[in-house]
Amino acid sequence: MKKIDRDIVIQAAKVVLAAVIAICFAEVLRLKYAVSAGVVAILSIQPTKTETVKTALGRFYAFISALILAGISFGLLGVHLNAFFLFLALYIFVCQIFGWHGAMAMNSVLISHFVSEGVMTFPTIMNEVLIFLIGVIAGIVANLHLHKRERYIRELEQNADEQIVKILTRMSERVVNMDISDYNGDCFVVLEKMIRKAKDAAEVDYKNQFRKDDTYDVDYLKMREEQCEVLFEMYKSARALGSSPATAKKISDFMELMAKVYARENDGTMLMKLFQEMDKDMKSQQLPVTREEFEDRARLFTLMRYIEEFLQIKITFAEKYGKLEEGV
Repeated sequence: MKKIDRDIVIQAAKVVLAAVIAICFAEVLRLKYAVSAGVVAILSIQPTKTETVKTALGRFYAFISALILAGISFGLLGVHLNAFFLFLALYIFVCQIFGWHGAMAMNSVLISHFVSEGVMTFPTIMNEVLIFLIGVIAGIVANLHLHKRERYIRELEQNADEQIVKILTRMSERVVNMDISDYNGDCFVVLEKMIRKAKDAAEVDYKNQFRKDDTYDVDYLKMREEQCEVLFEMYKSARALGSSPATAKKISDFMELMAKVYARENDGTMLMKLFQEMDKDMKSQQLPVTREEFEDRARLFTLMRYIEEFLQIKITFAEKYGKLEEGV
């Protein structure tokens, strides 16, 4: 039997509780069709705070439009089924124009209560307004407990960072050893899934915050995503090597150092300085003698340019969020 995710259980319990509270509150106020308040609450709950509030506002406008169109339809034809059919034709058309797709069924049900009552008067209108407001407010309140899952996101980010360290370590070995077996891109498939999972979680957390200035985790994972694109290009250059020129050892040692100091807290400036020194030293090396050495030196040169880009991505990120410890 598949293990049920804890978040699924919490979400289900939250929806049920919101519906029950909405129905009970409507019953306390002695509203007719109190069960509809629970239905409104269920339909109002979205995965995040931002989406819930945005949905609530959209459905409020849709509800007001429904009342206006219902008033016109019932005013012209009387409060009976034929007028409701006219209302549906007008309302669904308006909802399609404004993109209120999720509000069509919910508000149509609320308007149908007027047909059941046979009148559309101030008391019946207030009954439906209160049912709508109770349901929507219950849905919003149900999502107020959502908070930033900092520990969970840090764990996901750490998993991705550890995978990058493994890739860098193995790449440093490949540069000097052409006999490494199973040197393929499978590790990048794993890494992509890790980053995607962490990025999705960070984006959900961002939407659960009413303050929109806390973008650190989202930006951090975008930065790692950019680095991983460059890392894959580094992998292709390393994999294409047919031999290990004399300059390969220095690059291998540098990549090994990158792996050792790879961390969230590092800003990459120290490594960039070391890279620039190595790059300068490489330019003073003797020219290649054989065609094979020339081609592999060219591949190493390409690899170095990607290393430089890899470091610069982290430096740019660190500059935005303040100076961090030196590293990558």
